[in-house]
Parts: sequence; structure tokens; C-alpha cells
Amino acid sequence: MGHGFIAGAAVTLLVYDYFTVGLPGLAQLGLLLFLLAAAGGIVMNLGYHWNRLALPKWMVVGHALIAVAGFVLLLIAAWS
Repeated sequence: MGHGFIAGAAVTLLVYDYFTVGLPGLAQLGLLLFLLAAAGGIVMNLGYHWNRLALPKWMVVGHALIAVAGFVLLLIAAWS
């Protein structure tokens, strides 16, 4: 739950930056991937963890890969 709150705060700041200052193209794509990863995290938390069901491995791996890809795109945009 802790990493979800921290990730939610970070995504909120990125969305704020998107609407106020603007983001480069790669950062926008990274933000989109973060939002998809967040949606997957919400589904895993509320649909599985909350109901004490085992998390599907494919969903956990997909959630992680999407979030890492978004982070890499954000780093590339920040260092370009």
C-alpha cells in the first residue's frame, strides 16, 4: 500500500505539470504508462488483494514492466 500512495503522489505531480507547464512527448508517454500501471495496481488491490485472492502472476509482471517502461521514458525525457 505504501508504494501505491507514493506512486499516486508522483503521478499527481506529473499530471499537474502536464496541465500547467507541459511535458515533452516522451514524458507524456511515460505518464500514460504510469496511469496504466496505476490502473493495474488499483485492480490488483481492490479486485484481488482486498478479497484475499491470489494475484495473477501475469498481472503483477505486467504492472511492473509497464511502470518501469514509464520510468525509463521519464528519465530519457528529463535527461534530453
